[in-house]
Amino acid sequence: MSERSKGMWLCALAMVTVGSTVVASKLIASGLPPFTATALRFALALPVFLVLMRWMRVRWPRPDRHDAWLLLCQAAAGSVGYTVLLILGLRWAPAADAGVVAGTLPAIAALVAVLALRERPGRYLLGGIVLASLGVLAITLRPGGEGGARTPAALLGNLLVLSAVAFESLFILLNKRLRVPLPPLAQSSAMTALGLLLSLLPALLERAWLQPLPAEALAGVAYYALVPTVAGFLLWYAGAARLSGAEAALFTALMPVSALALAAWWLGEPVGWPQIAGAACVLGAVALVSLDGRHREGAPRTADV
Repeated sequence: MSERSKGMWLCALAMVTVGSTVVASKLIASGLPPFTATALRFALALPVFLVLMRWMRVRWPRPDRHDAWLLLCQAAAGSVGYTVLLILGLRWAPAADAGVVAGTLPAIAALVAVLALRERPGRYLLGGIVLASLGVLAITLRPGGEGGARTPAALLGNLLVLSAVAFESLFILLNKRLRVPLPPLAQSSAMTALGLLLSLLPALLERAWLQPLPAEALAGVAYYALVPTVAGFLLWYAGAARLSGAEAALFTALMPVSALALAAWWLGEPVGWPQIAGAACVLGAVALVSLDGRHREGAPRTADV
């Protein structure tokens, strides 16, 4: 097998694990408060990342004050905010819906970059944003009874998941502002440590330990910590190292597909035409955003870009 083929398989597996976070979060939401689950996730993942750093001889980051504040904001938005909002959203939204909404991340992140950095959007990016919006609308405005009931609670859940995506987009935007970019393993370890620090006090205030904790929810937290967080990181960066940036970006389209399939298989949720149509729109959006990125990489940089 060629190195390129290995890279494709590794990136594909990484995105399947990312899609499974929706199912894991659904199990967690049924039995654990969101900050308690978030703190447990980071507490389980951090020792593994520290061992990996020692084994790979990666130094702990020592940023200046500017980058330290950015890292703290990234952890608050992308580590804690995303996880908490995703778990809260999945208390009410079907996992199949949430998987489609979460899959809009590349398009939403590009939109946030355009609005915040005042970049001039190309036609591919505009098309991707429109398709991502249509994908969300397909599941949000569907008639009741198709692919699950459309209730006010489900609409609230989808809105919370979309808010989680917006927080993750903010994480990506802030990462571009770092003066000294960090190695991927060092940054993931720092985000995990800061995420644990930021979620610990709210978790203590939830006082979840005063009652029995459901085994299914705890298993969901352990899976989330060790498989998507740690194994997903290793798979993605091992695969991305063998591919171009545009090629690797295309595999993010597998996230909503894996979330839909796992929601139907593991949770037994109904998947109807609205979810399938929404996922198709999201897949098209990811492809267009990837084409826009490739176009920008190949084009000469000007003062307007």
